[in-house]
Amino acid sequence: MNNKTLVIGTRGSKLAQIYAEKVKSEISYHFKNHIVIKPIITKGDQDQNKRISEIGGKGLFSKNIETELLENKIDLAVHALKDMPSEETEGLITECFLKRNSNNDVLISKNNTKFKDLKKNSIIGTSSFRREYQLNKKRNDLQFKLIRGNIDTRIQKVKDGTYDATLLAKAGVELLNLGKEITEEFSINDVIPCAGQGIVAIQCKEHDFQIQEILKKINHNETQISAIAERQVLKSLEGDCDTAVGVLSKINDNKIYITAELFSIDGKERYFAKSSNEIKYAKDLGDQIGEILKKKSNYSYKK
Repeated sequence: MNNKTLVIGTRGSKLAQIYAEKVKSEISYHFKNHIVIKPIITKGDQDQNKRISEIGGKGLFSKNIETELLENKIDLAVHALKDMPSEETEGLITECFLKRNSNNDVLISKNNTKFKDLKKNSIIGTSSFRREYQLNKKRNDLQFKLIRGNIDTRIQKVKDGTYDATLLAKAGVELLNLGKEITEEFSINDVIPCAGQGIVAIQCKEHDFQIQEILKKINHNETQISAIAERQVLKSLEGDCDTAVGVLSKINDNKIYITAELFSIDGKERYFAKSSNEIKYAKDLGDQIGEILKKKSNYSYKK
């Protein structure tokens, strides 16, 4: 790669470009040649009217980018970890992660109305069954309707009155400098986020050892441990993008703590698991949590 331009591939959204710029900035300390960012349109960006599961599943936001990586059109790919399938694509590895951003969910509502004060039958826009079922457990007098689109698009739909409120990841809202739009922040213990929320993942080719050496220098070790553990819960569950599961990991000294909740396919039943272990067993702990949830739910989370 002596005189080669390094090409970073990512989605074309404003948020994805911000993630990629952060990665570019980190890499520039260790790679002195030219670095460019290549926006790539994904299928998930093209169809904004259906649930992700109806147009092909979770890989919709990563597949086109991964194809360009495998075809040597880009050198590395930047993803929001929560948008990636838990199973790695053959020929690629994801072993580099930037320091985790906030993983809370936030409420954005019309007229800044708090969650407890929303009127009966208020319409909440979300594309996530996890968020829908979590909020429904708190208040069962609300309506939930599908909302798709980028963060600023969703916020505008609330302002326009199409929805009374929506639930979004705090990290994305803040990185887009839209923090002033936040009505209320849910604690991570109150509304357990999805696995990998707030984590930027960098993917490269399995045998591109030069890129791997660069990525080792920017990897945030604690975030990597959490990413591995949380992804392993999903992998163990063999879930898809409709699986309503929240996973939260915390690291303290040499231990990792995982809390997870899983809902039945209709959202009526909730299953909970919590455990801890030394960080060197993070992946095993994720697997253990997934197995506990499978047994408790008797696979009621699957169609």
